[in-house]
Amino acid sequence: MDVGHVLLLVAAGLAAGVVNAIAGGGSLITFPSLLGVGLPSVEANVTNSVSVFPGYVSSVAGSRADLAGQGRRAASILPTSALGGAAGCALLLGTPARAFEVVVPFLVLAATATLAFQERLRALVGRRSRAGAARRSQTGAARESQTGAGRNGQAEADRKSRTGVGQDSPAGPDRRVALHVVVFIGAVYGGYFGAALGVMYVAALALVLDESLNRINALKNVLSACVGLVTVVVFAIFAKIHWGAVLVVAPATVVGGYAGARLARRLPAPVLKALIVTFGAVIGVVLLWRAFR
Repeated sequence: MDVGHVLLLVAAGLAAGVVNAIAGGGSLITFPSLLGVGLPSVEANVTNSVSVFPGYVSSVAGSRADLAGQGRRAASILPTSALGGAAGCALLLGTPARAFEVVVPFLVLAATATLAFQERLRALVGRRSRAGAARRSQTGAARESQTGAGRNGQAEADRKSRTGVGQDSPAGPDRRVALHVVVFIGAVYGGYFGAALGVMYVAALALVLDESLNRINALKNVLSACVGLVTVVVFAIFAKIHWGAVLVVAPATVVGGYAGARLARRLPAPVLKALIVTFGAVIGVVLLWRAFR
């Protein structure tokens, strides 16, 4: 890489870190930038997956409070996540590069669309969370009324309803199966490509969990970190990684993530998201044209 390439990747890493902290979807910046410095599509994707892993780890550390009471749930789905991530890596490395070049424009456009409708997905999460909280509150009140546990017991039931503590798994075997299916499919996507994985995981988890957005987001961070760890291990052993690009992009995403967290309250997120969605759509169309020209 020459100086121009390094500067481009530093800028892309910083921007991706800011975007991930505010809206999500930073890989829609780093992946095309790696293509722009001349990496083949599969090598760019592998390098990008390794580069963004530190950001996943830091996001888990930042969301520890919202993971309270979700230990059993996380422990039960992490093996599913790891298996799905490994399957996605195997799919990427075991299929021709041409197949990835054909599929990736559609993945970029799908990730861009998911980011574009992120607020509607969050609204869906909010409606489900409020409905779930109301059901848990009614259930808790009914149980306390039957047992006569008194005001202290009712207060504890209300606290659990608000925080989600004690709601460590979705009710019923059908929803547990659905949770594992959602986690596995998302992990396969993350191992194969992974751009906007976090946004997609939030949307998918909201369909099977009656939890607040913050708690779903915290669980998403754990799953993304798990998939990221699997991709780092698998790609480090079996794939061609441009480690020079990793050493440039990864620290930049960490710095950008920290700055993005500080700027989140000041920067108009809708404007930033609109720019990223436009950028992603253009990149998706360009990749589509390159794949089928």
